[in-house]
Formats: sequence, structure tokens, C-alpha cells
Amino acid sequence: MVVRRPLGREFGWLWAAYAISTFGTRFAFDAFALIAILALHAGPAQVSVLAATGLAVGAVVAVPLGPWVEFRRKRPVMVAMDLTRFVALMSIPVAYALDLLGFVQLLVVSVVVGAADIAFSAASGAYLKALVRPEDLLVANGRFESTTWTATVLGPPAGTAAVGLFGPVMTVVADAVSYLLSAAGLSAIGGSEPRPVTSTGRTRVRPADLLQGWRYILAHPTLRPLFFNTVLVSGLIMATSPLLAVLMLGDLGFAPWQYGLAFGVPCVGGLVGARLARRLVSRFGRHRVMLTAGTLRACWSLGLVFVRPGVAGLVLVIAVEFGLITCMGVFNPVFATYRLERTATDRIARTLSAWSVTSKATVATLTGLWGALAGITGPRTAIAVAGLLMLITPFLLPRHDHSPHHEQDPVRDRA
Repeated sequence: MVVRRPLGREFGWLWAAYAISTFGTRFAFDAFALIAILALHAGPAQVSVLAATGLAVGAVVAVPLGPWVEFRRKRPVMVAMDLTRFVALMSIPVAYALDLLGFVQLLVVSVVVGAADIAFSAASGAYLKALVRPEDLLVANGRFESTTWTATVLGPPAGTAAVGLFGPVMTVVADAVSYLLSAAGLSAIGGSEPRPVTSTGRTRVRPADLLQGWRYILAHPTLRPLFFNTVLVSGLIMATSPLLAVLMLGDLGFAPWQYGLAFGVPCVGGLVGARLARRLVSRFGRHRVMLTAGTLRACWSLGLVFVRPGVAGLVLVIAVEFGLITCMGVFNPVFATYRLERTATDRIARTLSAWSVTSKATVATLTGLWGALAGITGPRTAIAVAGLLMLITPFLLPRHDHSPHHEQDPVRDRA
């Protein structure tokens, strides 16, 4: 039987801050691309450069932020990253109003926001583990996952409507304000947070700490396969997203509203999956649910190869995306909890930062590679190649739960 219990006022504020900023981000979905196209009249090459370079350079900039976050109180870091994103994003409407906005500024802002995203995620993971009881981590992550998919369902349609009514920078203003409100929510948590130290008592960053997150992941028997699995899966999914847009909106003649419907409706599956995750874990166990959901998650993408014009093609895309997103809704909170449980407290920020840096860099790289492949073979063939590679990813999942349900520290600090 699944027992419900409150997670406390502090978690309530954290959840509220997350909900506000997540909805702001989804509301501003593809905002930089829309601004580049509508306001700066950028071509496809510039839009692709903006997407890939922002991810890649932001990831590189974030490399030293992981160790920096590790040795600092996490909530002030989260507030600082929210305020950094607010200031960076607000520079866009200001420059637009003064007729000074250029492509370089968009690129710089995307890098700053990308790096701040990684630092915030690293700090928030460590903060969450300290804030809630270990047995409540799955519940907390499930609520975050449900919030993400709710925002994904509601945000993009509302955002594109706002762009049509108020212009291309309106969604950026809303996104910036959401980070300001998130910072206020985090500040409202109150209380004191002890200054973190490592197992050796150090409180300062060393050059060797820059690679410590990757060393920790690669030395861990269960985190290592999960790392390769999740990075590759997210990279393949994101790399084929623009190709599917080209295929549906170009070659197959779907209207933009149909394209939006094809990816909005299936997000309900994320809500369903997130709601099911805790019940499935209670019945079948965490490792088995993660392995099963991670395997099923890989079986859907190949179906997109068979999309055709008309209602049948639209229904196919909705069905495939619904299946994929439902499996992700189950997998993601279980995986996030599993990763936090198996990461030592004084390594969480560096580990999560290394994970995010690698994921974003992989997405940027695979997006560029698959764009080139589609240029040679066509989008349908490129989508098929990604779908076939997805079928291999379950073999990267950990087959056995090697580590017990307490923290592991396979890589020790050296004095």
C-alpha cells in the first residue's frame, strides 16, 4: 500500500519555485529561434548555430561550476543562478526595444543561461537530497516530473499564442520574470544551511576537482552504465527532433497546429507515467522498474520512420510519442532518485554537473551530425538510423543493482 505524507513547508516552496521557472521555460519554448527568425531574419544555418553553439559552449563554461557549487551552500547558489538568468534574459527585450538586438547577443545570452541551468540543476539535486527524507526522494522527484510534463502541455501553446499577440520577445520577458519569482520562492524557504565540506574537510576548489565528477561516475558500477544510457538516449531524441519537424512541416505538408498537436497531446503520457512510478516501484522494486521502463523507452522512436501524410500519419506520431513519453515519465523520477541515492553527499554537485555538461554537449554534437546525415540521406533515413541506435541503448542499463541503498564513494579525495 502506498502511504502519502506531507513533505514539509520547505519542499513546498522549492516545488513552487520549480513549477514557476519550469512553466516560464516551456512558455518561452524555442523563443531564441523565433526571435532570430522573426526579429533578426536569420536563416536556417544561423538558427542551427544558435541552438548547437549555445548548448555546447554553455556546457564548456559550466565545467568549473560543478566543483564551485560543491563547496558552497546550495540555496544561495540556486538564487544566484536564477538572478543571473533573469538579468541575462531581460537584456534581450531591453536591446530589442532600443533596436540594438543582434545575433551575437542572442548567442551570448544562450551560453550564459545554459551554464546557469547546469549550475542550478547541480545545486538543486544536492539541496533536494538534504531537504527531504531518503524514503521520500521518489515522491519528490515524481512531483517534479509531473510538473515538467504539465508545463510542457500548457506552456508552448500559450507561448506561441503570446508571440502572435505581443511579438517575439514577450515570452522571453515572461521566462525572465519566472526566474525572479523562483528566486523569491527559494528565499522564502528560510532557515540556515551549513557550509558543505568534503570527506577530507576541504572547503576550496582544486584544479583536480574539475574532472572529479566524471571520475566518480566512471568508477561507479551502476552510475557508469546509466550515464552512457541516459546521455545517448537524450542525444538521439533531441537530434531527430528538428528532422521530424522538417519532415512533417515540409515534405508531408502538416500544418503548424497539427505539428503542435502531435507533440502536445502525448505529454499527457508524462503525467500518467510520473503518477504510476511510485506505485510500480512499491510493487516491483526500483531497479526492475527502471530497467523495464528504460528498455521500453527505446522501442518507440523507430516508429516515426513510418509517418505518412494525413490523419493516419498524425495519429501515428501521437501514438509513438505518447508511448515514448509515458515510459520517460516512469523512468525519469526513478532514475533521478536512484542517482541521488547512489551518489555520496559531498559529490552530488560535481556528479550532476558532469552529467549535465556531457548531456548538453552530446545533444549539440548529435544534432549537428544528424543534420549533416539528413542533408545527405534525407530526414526519414536519418530518423531511422537514430531509431535503430535507440534499440541498442537498453544494453547500457545496469543489469544488476551492484550497490546497496546507501552512498557509495568509489573515488576518494586525495589530500
